[in-house]
Amino acid sequence: MLAGQPLSSSDWNTEKVRFDGSETGGFKTGGEPFEIREVKLRWVVNNPFDSQLFFYIGQLARGDLGRSEYFKQPVSKLLLDGVLPSLSLTVPIFLVGLLVSVSLSLVCAYFRNTFIDRFLVIFSVALMSINYLVFIIVGQYFLAYQWGVFPVWGYESARYLILPAIIGIISGLGSNIRFYRTIMLDEMYKDYVRTAFAKGVGKPRVLFVHVLKNAMIPIITNVVIAIPFLYTGSLLLEKFFGIPGLGYLGITAVLSSDIDVVRALVLIGALMFVVANLITDICYAVADPRVKLK
Repeated sequence: MLAGQPLSSSDWNTEKVRFDGSETGGFKTGGEPFEIREVKLRWVVNNPFDSQLFFYIGQLARGDLGRSEYFKQPVSKLLLDGVLPSLSLTVPIFLVGLLVSVSLSLVCAYFRNTFIDRFLVIFSVALMSINYLVFIIVGQYFLAYQWGVFPVWGYESARYLILPAIIGIISGLGSNIRFYRTIMLDEMYKDYVRTAFAKGVGKPRVLFVHVLKNAMIPIITNVVIAIPFLYTGSLLLEKFFGIPGLGYLGITAVLSSDIDVVRALVLIGALMFVVANLITDICYAVADPRVKLK
């Protein structure tokens, strides 16, 4: 290179240089000394399909989700083994929690602006204010460790699922009651409800036939969107109670940097979330005749 003037492309040449390490550190070339000021590495792919993306798509097409570095097993086998324990915990929490929260929200609407309504609102806010870990620790310490009513750890029978299911239901009641109560009260002040009362329809029939039916759109939205999360399991409950589900698998994979397991859980969870949104739109048309699918 001339002083201040870079070589043109026609002056470039290729040389082979051998680098040998030295005991004192650094490198030596065996020839005249020179200085490397900048190195640029470029990966040239001759075939556009020879990439990590197309390789992973090919894996998925074959049903190969990779291999766990931590568990030394195929990821697909780990997912199949963890689905049943996760669903055995999350499905009862989901169904019982939905039934109880919708029922209590109807009670709030039935006794609105009374002591019962205000008590349930305060109760819901209190549940929302307590950290999830507090429910787990208190439940394990008193109901399992001190009183011995339930097992502390394991997955050997249905009895091992009762305490984590109770904790999951109670911890989710606060937000669900507040949400469904708002929906029911919004419907209670609409014209068709006043018309039904004016015609002499009883309050229970108005609530359970008219109000509940017309409140199905937001209820369906909240319910169907929650379904994909039943698959992923409950991270904290499964970890603290030793339930070998997908939640336990996921948090173990994150802590151990098990990339294939984390990637498979995220991919399947994302696909289920998209499908759930599609099912939600279809359910709108079934629940409400005013909604048409086009």
